[in-house]
Amino acid sequence: MREILKGISEKAILLGDFKFTDEQVNTKWLGYPAADSTQIKETEARLGVELPEDYMEFLKITNGFPQYNQIVSSFMPVEKIDFLKVYDPFLIEIWQKHDELKDVAKGLEASILIGGLNEEQCSLLIPPNANSGKWGYWKFASWHPGEVPYNSLKEYLMSELEFMNEEVGNSGTNK
Repeated sequence: MREILKGISEKAILLGDFKFTDEQVNTKWLGYPAADSTQIKETEARLGVELPEDYMEFLKITNGFPQYNQIVSSFMPVEKIDFLKVYDPFLIEIWQKHDELKDVAKGLEASILIGGLNEEQCSLLIPPNANSGKWGYWKFASWHPGEVPYNSLKEYLMSELEFMNEEVGNSGTNK
């Protein structure tokens, strides 16, 4: 996962959609200092869950990640993540009003917001349930109807890196 995040950092700096610090540009790294096991365990205890392995791997590399273009969300530090219903109960309420959207509403109600607080798009962890014994990851945006599911955070980050590689190729900005 470190290589994926490094690739995202390098491509984001190359594309220049956001202004980055001199240190970020020089190191070609957008991440933050890693979370320690105490921060992770305290958050798991507060939420009453055991976080998925790939998300914990992410946190051990960088405790959050900044927004690096207009169509992705930032990732919050582990100590700020919480259930979406704590941060935005109104969003869940809207989806619950429509019977045909009940599955999405159930996912939103159980979800943990890990990124995109007060942004146009959010990143959500969907805890395992009776239908799925594994964690899910959703990208959820105001400009996209419904959730965009991924099997893992790594899968999502890989899709972002692939998109950025295409953008670099299309912009004519190659290393």
